Amino acid sequence: MTDEAWMWHALRLAQRAEQQGEVPIGAVLVREEHCLAEGWNQPIRTNDPTAHAEIVALRKAGQAIQNYRLTDTTLYVTLEPCVMCMGAIAHARVKRLVFGAFDPKRGAVCHALHLCDAPFLNHRVEWSGGVLEQNCSEILSDFFRARR
Repeated sequence: MTDEAWMWHALRLAQRAEQQGEVPIGAVLVREEHCLAEGWNQPIRTNDPTAHAEIVALRKAGQAIQNYRLTDTTLYVTLEPCVMCMGAIAHARVKRLVFGAFDPKRGAVCHALHLCDAPFLNHRVEWSGGVLEQNCSEILSDFFRARR
């Protein structure tokens, strides 16, 4: 599948988050064209501030393969990850990160921080942003507009 096809999958997961009253962000972790795990934002429902879509997917994948090292994987997420998620992505040794919408205020890939290239981390994450950017941005904008 293409990056766009996996991002559509992540967008469907973001819709699931929205249906549960959560900020609509979805994530899919892929290895060798197979979905290892998926996640969507769940901090409100689970009372867990770490239950971001990326963390949920990483935890599920680690349990599924019985290893916290998620080497040779690609993580697709609808929004540029925050500092917490980017730290987990690097520590899990995710090879590649693909995200949709950019987050100029809190993004830890190429905006507020540049953790993919941080010299103090011993793993570099390849990344590309802006995949289905308009779709990923719209679901977030629509969600927050409806809340105001």
